[in-house]
Amino acid sequence: MTYSWKKGMSIDDQWQSWQDNNPLDKIPDVDTDDLKQALIKDLSYVSSMNVKEYTLYQKWCEVKDRYPTVETNSFFDDKPAMLKPEQGVVIQEVKNNFWLPEDPEEYLDLEPELLWTDGAEVQSHTNAKGSEIWNALRTFLSTMKNNSNIGRNLNFLIRDKKTKKWLGVTCMSSDFLDLTPRDEFIGWDRTRKTQKMINHTCIGSTIVPIQPLGYNLVGGKLLALLCLSDTVEKTWEYQYKDKLVGVTTTSLYGKTKEIPLSQYDRLKHWKKMGWTAGSVSYEPTKPTRMMIQNWLKKNHTYKYFEWYVAKKDTGQPHKRDHRNRSHTFTYNQLSIDKKLIKSDHARGIYFGELYENTREFLKEEIEQDKLIRKFDNSTQALTELWKNKYAKKRLASLKKQGRVSTETHFYDDIIYLSWEETKNKYLPQVGR
Repeated sequence: MTYSWKKGMSIDDQWQSWQDNNPLDKIPDVDTDDLKQALIKDLSYVSSMNVKEYTLYQKWCEVKDRYPTVETNSFFDDKPAMLKPEQGVVIQEVKNNFWLPEDPEEYLDLEPELLWTDGAEVQSHTNAKGSEIWNALRTFLSTMKNNSNIGRNLNFLIRDKKTKKWLGVTCMSSDFLDLTPRDEFIGWDRTRKTQKMINHTCIGSTIVPIQPLGYNLVGGKLLALLCLSDTVEKTWEYQYKDKLVGVTTTSLYGKTKEIPLSQYDRLKHWKKMGWTAGSVSYEPTKPTRMMIQNWLKKNHTYKYFEWYVAKKDTGQPHKRDHRNRSHTFTYNQLSIDKKLIKSDHARGIYFGELYENTREFLKEEIEQDKLIRKFDNSTQALTELWKNKYAKKRLASLKKQGRVSTETHFYDDIIYLSWEETKNKYLPQVGR
């Protein structure tokens, strides 16, 4: 499927060009009944899971897709081999460069720095790109799926400046368009928000520390604070030419008895807004998702074009959240039972204001030059806040209880595990 996009092309011109290069008779047929049965099978399986099991299942599917293996006949090793050996080299380099202090008190010497993967040179013994290192860390540090976000994305590697050892990863993405508690807090009406002001906020879509930094020293709080840093603020403005005045994030696991608190609760500079509407869409497997795309191409061609092909002048997608749009439409067209589509999974919503009058700016009541800094958001100041207010207290408590951890929790062995093996080994760790 070929298509030539040029900056300045109208949607109508893009549509014509795409049709000229993608005749319908070249698009593979997907039987509607076959697609419906595949969806029912996939969604019935995952909708029977609780939130922790579904989270881990998504991780397992992701790893199998990103890091494929092939069977070997080796006499010495009966486990499969990675199809792309270079991936294994990057994974090993990442594992060799964790910040693993001999004494947890060494956190006092940490000097975190944020390396934007598109703008910083990252020293690598294997010539791995910053993006490759980021993806390896993001994929295997957390049981939460490494989703690729549509729209704006700034990926940061968090590293100790002195030792050059990894502390974690973050990603700042295009903010959610609709979060009612946040919008009410700001005083946003939909028109003003959608026209331009949503570009002045972003969402911390990934905030993942290495272990045991996360456990011993509440490293997640450090990374959450650094999402509000001047480095993030300046990089956003440099890359997208929009002043960043506020940051959103959401908790991962919502309201559950097993996971009662989020790392953002009672964290300075972050304010809890409330809860999401309380549902998360289940995802079918990758083969079924490809069936959906081909079915849309053939049967609802313009909608496919609008969601998956059309672009703005910036090169960004014409429509946000194409996957959810296309899946929801397909489910409705095929009359998929709503019980199979979404889970009850409310997530906490948090918002950090970088300026005293962030809300006034977002409501277009003041100009940019009237913004008043709310707090010192230098990396150094935020790091000192974390050390003195959170890490010190956490470590003292763990030492008193004899519960200081030495576990690294890197889930790369999932590459070689079956789903049942993965579930048996890692399900208790989801949400820790």
